[in-house]
Formats: sequence, structure tokens, C-alpha cells
Amino acid sequence: MEVSNTRNHSSKRKHDDTVSSSNGFNNNVDLSLLEAIEKSQNTIEVVDNRTLKKLVLSFERRLKENIEARLKYPNQPDRFADSELELHEELQKLKVLAGAPELYPDLVNLNVVPSIVDLLNHDNTDIAIDVVQLIQDLTDEDVLDENDEPARVLVDALVDNSVLELLVQNLHRLSESDPDENAAVYNTLASIENLIEVKPGVAELVCEKTKLLKWLLGKIKVREFDGNKQYASEILAILLQNSTANQKKLGQMNGVDIVLQAVAMYKSKDPKSSDEEEMVENLFDCLCCLLMPLENKERFVKAEGVELMIIIMKQKKLAYASAIRALDFAMTNYPPACERFVDVLGLKTAFAAFMGKIHISKKNKKERYQEDLEERIVSLVASLFGGILRGSRRERLLSKFVENECEKIDRLMELYIRYSDRVKAETERLDQIKLDDLEMDEDEKYNRKLESGLYTLQLVAVILGHIWCSEHPQMRGRIELLLKQNKLSKNHVKDILQEYHDNIGDLDGPEEKERAQTKIQKFLMAL
Repeated sequence: MEVSNTRNHSSKRKHDDTVSSSNGFNNNVDLSLLEAIEKSQNTIEVVDNRTLKKLVLSFERRLKENIEARLKYPNQPDRFADSELELHEELQKLKVLAGAPELYPDLVNLNVVPSIVDLLNHDNTDIAIDVVQLIQDLTDEDVLDENDEPARVLVDALVDNSVLELLVQNLHRLSESDPDENAAVYNTLASIENLIEVKPGVAELVCEKTKLLKWLLGKIKVREFDGNKQYASEILAILLQNSTANQKKLGQMNGVDIVLQAVAMYKSKDPKSSDEEEMVENLFDCLCCLLMPLENKERFVKAEGVELMIIIMKQKKLAYASAIRALDFAMTNYPPACERFVDVLGLKTAFAAFMGKIHISKKNKKERYQEDLEERIVSLVASLFGGILRGSRRERLLSKFVENECEKIDRLMELYIRYSDRVKAETERLDQIKLDDLEMDEDEKYNRKLESGLYTLQLVAVILGHIWCSEHPQMRGRIELLLKQNKLSKNHVKDILQEYHDNIGDLDGPEEKERAQTKIQKFLMAL
């Protein structure tokens, strides 16, 4: 089972409500500055090194005045209010640096990053909100495009000065009932996403050094849907996607159970908007990532995740295909999940999907939906065969292919022929590219074939191998008849299995690779 990267960060979403000024801050300062920047007139015409130094010096002066005023009049807010307003204005002015990311190394060399980051600790939440917005602006993907090295210099400086710890610490004191603080929550998550985009290692670092995972779990537990819950689900999926450490850590925090509770809200209802629909997809992405480590598969079974996914499938709502995907992840290389699936009568539900006997809602009538569903259910059936090797459960699984005059073998062969034709067409196309002297190595060719449907074809061949090894004469006869009708032989299936055997990777370790290859060799010999 491969984790497909379903996340697309090519263009980051923007929060609907921009962070507005509060507590007496003069909103005109920000607006007039933005207008000046846009028109490239008045205050700042060109952002160069000289401008940078002027901005930094002015900021540091206002910061010093604010610190002194607060120390001198700690219990008299009216005596330091003006210095706070001026500090706010200086932070707004620093946003102009987002227009000159090539100056980021110079900004770091001026040693101002520690002062900026430290303001996330400021007693006035509005100042901390200003800093969150500034960090988001400076690290925005659109700003950093084609400025990889300056971006890394800035992000390294931010991380070295505890920006992750302070961002998350500040997150815990923000109240989402306040519009400005609600926007700041969103901007904090955006900043963390930006930092990960520049420096992928931040994904594990932020989970190791902060309580972000705990905050995200708390957010997705809330029943009410809002933009921040949606973004929290996306950030959680990003953190889990390529990190076994984060997957295991979240599992230890009761994460499997909490994510199951979150998706259970949609077992018998559909999301009300496209944003809510995206959140549900994010939650299932989280669940599938969580199901990569073995210990989390065990937690999934104990939390009755198998039963929940079957209920979702039976309801035939929007999450139908996602539930199949989650079951496939749970059952891959984990027999206890396969056994539980059979024991709670999941075969009937699974094979209804396998036969295409499902109602596709209008929301799901996307071009690729039916095909994705087909591929997922084939993978799930292959996982079942791989996890249930003997006994009455195996007999129940095999009997599904005999009932109704072997209709499921007919369906299996229909899929085999269709995907075989598709892979054949792609192979011929790739051979033509080779003839045209365009360079393409064998790995790239193989990956192109996988994308065209080879992986699903291989799984269908694996299922055929399992069925053939059962030595059931009726099923064997049906397979041979259908191959002959399509002018194919068992050698065609063997060729597909051989290619699969030769390309089995060692992602799960050398022992698992050897076990998988031995199983395929058994099929090859039987055929």
C-alpha cells in the first residue's frame, strides 16, 4: 500500500478576514502604507539595503522605547500605550520586506530576528498578532518563489530563535471568539505551513519541541465546523504525511481514537460545503497516515475502526471511498484487521463495491472518482487475501468468487483485461518515445506504467494467483476460459506477476521483501 500525496500546496489558501488592528491601533497607518507600497510612491520607492537598515533601526528604537515605558510604568497602561502604537506601526512597516526576499540574509545579519520573534511573548496580544502576520508575510510561498536560498537563511534564523515554540505557545492564548485572534490562529497555522514548505524538517521539529499536535487534536474534536478546523486538519495531515515519528507520537496521544471520532461525525451525513468536504478528506488522509505504523493498526482495531468504516460504507455517503482506503491501509500486512473485517461481516459490503453495485452520489460523480474507487477496492481485496491465509475465514473469502456462477471472477477478469489494455497502450507509447531518441531510464518508464494502471493490474494478478493456488476446479476453469476468450494465456498473468516480483521494494525491510517475493514465486510455480 503506497501513501499517495493528496495534498496540493501549489497555492496556499488565504484567510477571508485579514488581521485587523484592535485596542485603539490606528488602522489608517496600515492602509496608507499598503497603498504607498502598491503605487511605489511616497514613503518607500525601492526596498534596498539602505531602506532595510532604516526600517530595522526605526523598529529597534520603538521596541526599546516600549520596553522602557513598560518597565517604568508597569501598572499604568495609558503611560505606555503610545509606545505600543508606535511599535505596532513599525511592525507593519517591516512587511514591505516581503517584496525583497533577496535581502533576507541581510535582515538576519542585522541580528533583528531574535527581537522580532521574542515579541510573540509580548504582554499585549495585539503585538504578538502583528508578529504572526509579519512572519506569515515574510515566508509566504508567493514571496519566496525562486528565492530558495534567502528563504532558507531566514527560516533557519527563525527556527534557531525558537519561533516554533513561541508560535505554538502564543496559539494557546488566542481566543477564537475574537475576530482578530481568530484570524491570528489561521495565520499561525499558515506560518507553520510556510516554514515546513521551506524546511521540511520543521514538520518533525515542531512536534518534538511544542504541543502543536495536542492543540490540533483538540481542534478537530470540536463538533462545529469552521475555517480554522479545516486548516487544522490540513496541517495535521502535512505533519503526518512523511514522518513515521509523528505518526507514532500521535498514536501514543490517543490520536487514532480522536481522528476516528472526528470522521464518525460524517458516518451518516455529508459535509455541507466544499470546504467542509475538504476537511473530511484531510481527516481521512490523517487516518491513513496514522495507519502506517503497526502499533497504530492495532489501536485502530481495538477502537473498532474496522466496524466504523463498514458502517460508513453501508451508509453510502461522501466518505464511502475514503472508508475503503482507510480499511485498505489498516489491513495491509496486518492479519488481525483482515480477520476482524471478515468476523464483522464486512465481505458482503466490500464485494458489493467490488462488483460496482453502489450508488454514486451527485457530489461524487467526478471524472476520476469511479476509477479511484475501483482501484481502492481491488487493493482492499488483495490485502484481504494477503492477511487471511487459512481456516474458515479463507474459505469464506474464496467462496465469494464461486457464488452466482463465479460472477466475481468475471468482474476480476474484466478489470484485468481493461487495465492490461491500458498498460499495453502506455508501453507502446513509451517505446515510441525511445525510438524518437528521447532519454528515459527504466525506473521512469516503470513509474509511468504504474501511473497508467500497472499497479492495479499487478494486484488483480496477485488475486488471480491466490485463487489459482486454492486449486478449486470451477474457479480455475473460469479463469482459463476467460483468458482464452480474450486471446490470452496464463503466461500473460505470469509475466505481470514476474514484473511485480522483480520490482518489489524493501521499504518495509528486507524480511518483508523476501516474504512478498516468495509468495509471488509460489503463484508463478502454480500457474
